[in-house]
Amino acid sequence: MKLTKNFSRSEFDSHDGSDMPQDVLLNIQKLANQLQVLRDAIGFPIRINSGYRSPAHNKLIGGVSNSQHVLGKASDISVEGMSPKKVAEQIEKLICSGDMLQGGLGIYNTFCHYDIRKTKARWIK
Repeated sequence: MKLTKNFSRSEFDSHDGSDMPQDVLLNIQKLANQLQVLRDAIGFPIRINSGYRSPAHNKLIGGVSNSQHVLGKASDISVEGMSPKKVAEQIEKLICSGDMLQGGLGIYNTFCHYDIRKTKARWIK
């Protein structure tokens, strides 16, 4: 199922094969729309490393109990040829210009976390 021009639902599925609840799918659609804005701005494919996580999968991998991934509001992404810091900087610019929704933005060694929680949260791991 296509969510946007460049993203399909399967990219956001939980890695343990769990079904995605309907309310989570609605959040995933909003998230995909935001990532499409980023994709259009940078002109490079975005890899979804982690999107929705079932509660069981989130617990298994040591995710925090209030993870935005469980709600379908978060994605861990990478872009070939761009460091996670550069991806985060681009997202920050798009948030500041009003083109992307405010939310969580985390920089990790191999990926950038972006979520649509509506409140500003920033971290570096």
